Amino acid sequence: MQNTIEKESSTNIIIICSTVDLAGQNIKGHLLRSRDWDQLEVPQALVEDVSEVYESDDLRIVEVKEHHIYQDGIDEKLKQAGIPCDLIIFASKHRSADGRRLLTSHFTGNPGSADFGGNPGELAVAAPFALRSILLSMSEKAGEIGYDVSMESTHHGPSDLKVPSVYAEIGSSESEWVDPDAGAIVASAILGVQQEKCPVALGFGGGHYAARQTNLIFGSDVTFGHNFPDYQIPHVDGKLFRQAVEKSGAELVYCDRKSMSSGARKKINDLAEASGLEIFRESDIMEMKGIPFNYFLTFLDKVRDHDPAGRVKFSEGIRNKLDELATGMGRDQVAVTTVKVDPQLIKLTKSVDLEALKKVLQSSDMVYFELDDSTVSNVFFTFWKQDAEGFLLFMIDECIKILKERYDTEYIFDENVLCITDDRFNPDLARKMGVLPGPMFGKLAGGEPVTIDGKIIEPGMVRERIKKSFVINNAIF
Repeated sequence: MQNTIEKESSTNIIIICSTVDLAGQNIKGHLLRSRDWDQLEVPQALVEDVSEVYESDDLRIVEVKEHHIYQDGIDEKLKQAGIPCDLIIFASKHRSADGRRLLTSHFTGNPGSADFGGNPGELAVAAPFALRSILLSMSEKAGEIGYDVSMESTHHGPSDLKVPSVYAEIGSSESEWVDPDAGAIVASAILGVQQEKCPVALGFGGGHYAARQTNLIFGSDVTFGHNFPDYQIPHVDGKLFRQAVEKSGAELVYCDRKSMSSGARKKINDLAEASGLEIFRESDIMEMKGIPFNYFLTFLDKVRDHDPAGRVKFSEGIRNKLDELATGMGRDQVAVTTVKVDPQLIKLTKSVDLEALKKVLQSSDMVYFELDDSTVSNVFFTFWKQDAEGFLLFMIDECIKILKERYDTEYIFDENVLCITDDRFNPDLARKMGVLPGPMFGKLAGGEPVTIDGKIIEPGMVRERIKKSFVINNAIF
């Protein structure tokens, strides 16, 4: 299956370390030992702020004298001193009272007050593709040395940065900050950072460590821009939401709904709607894996036309066929064919074996969608009209196979008529034979005989055969 992630052209990257940050010094040491660097003279305009500068191809290490959370405007200072960049990576420590052995990555900014650098109500420009790359790289080896890996929510300074930036950190105490194995892993993640494009989500809900958002980065094709945990949502108003969208390049919104109050969910839903962004559930994001985002949105639009709460599902067949299209095609450049299968046929089939029906749909070449009750709709979609025509014949055949598990079934092809014969328990017949409603009804309905006044009542004696016929009405448009 074609990957939905696209590589971006190379960038000039500045790695900022601080002389007062033990973890940053640990990471810096591994960076210097990992490849050849030229030490540059510190530009005169930076001598008060910067102690050392190193260069290797498109990478530079800039060591600042003050802690980097107070480096507002450092990108502009570097540019004016002749050191421009496209991406800043801060190599730093993470401090936590729980003492977790943890490698983290996050963006900076202050949704509320500015207690640790930056400005209140200001967010730095995020680097979501770099964050994904760093987290994935760190996760490959962190377990070998007993560390967890997590994205953190947006916090602390600097916030006044126009160049995209991201933090890569070692936590949570001094023993971890100087751990050479941890330093090597973070340095490797920084040196190997890849700016691979993929859908960017704005995150809300959960705790500071954004566990569900982190798992989505590891398990799907999305990344995250700015993320706001439950305790920061009161600070999120229309202005901050729009700032987060712009500075993240966000294309969708994800909410950790289980952690959020109903009021918080409504607030974010209203803000997303006002910004024209769709809120994706976790299942939506996982379903999107391997599907080009523009195609996913195209089919999602069609599903929403029929059911605003519908959950779009891609069969294995259509996942493979989507490789035939150019991923550069926009949402308005492809024509979607809609197929409606007779609702009575689908309803009957679902009542016999829903899971079997879902397996059939997964083996098809169509997009389908699930309803709120986890059943499936009778409406399907594809880009290929010839597949739609074949799908109708396929569905009739497969539904009849499932229906035969319960009913005597006959399909009259020339008339497109399906005949169903149902042999069912008749409570009126049971009453006439002296059976009272209750447990005995249940036994007879389940195929067990009962005894009334010494007389055995067999299940067949209280069953009737009902025959139904209906024309299968399908449509393609």
